[in-house]
Amino acid sequence: IAGTEQLWVGPDTWSLAELLTDLSDVPWERHSCGMGSQGPRWYDWQRIELNAPPQPGWKRWVVFRRSCTDPAEMTAYRSFAPAETSLAAQAVVVGTRWTVEESIQTAKGEVGLDHYEVRRWTGWYRHITLAMAAAAFLAVIRKETGVDEARKKGGPAAQRPGSLATFKAHRGLRSG
Repeated sequence: IAGTEQLWVGPDTWSLAELLTDLSDVPWERHSCGMGSQGPRWYDWQRIELNAPPQPGWKRWVVFRRSCTDPAEMTAYRSFAPAETSLAAQAVVVGTRWTVEESIQTAKGEVGLDHYEVRRWTGWYRHITLAMAAAAFLAVIRKETGVDEARKKGGPAAQRPGSLATFKAHRGLRSG
């Protein structure tokens, strides 16, 4: 979340800087947020419970992630999860955020997610829905045909991932 955002804790709103000041005497917990290219990605974590949501059994938090090597480097995330969710589990979820960003970038390149020229919400919504459905379809086809594994290994199926020819070949359809 942005550093200028105000968060409700009790009856008052607080900035992230004010919340961090209140946490100065609370120890940080070290957790891995998942595997990276060079092994586990370790960070220090803290969280503060925000105002309770109307759903029973759930909680809202602001979760702080601090670099182990540079304590001045911090990021904050808003979290909404079952009340019993541990900070370690939230760290793992934060670590999967890059997969969402990667999927959006892939959809921009493969199905034109960002190629809309509409002026109204309905047109934009239809374009985004169709593009995401097409991206999901291609992801399923890649998974079923093994193109993802071949692309990682540099095999022949890596040449045109998710192409119509790959789809037809997988379904036993003739080209042409």
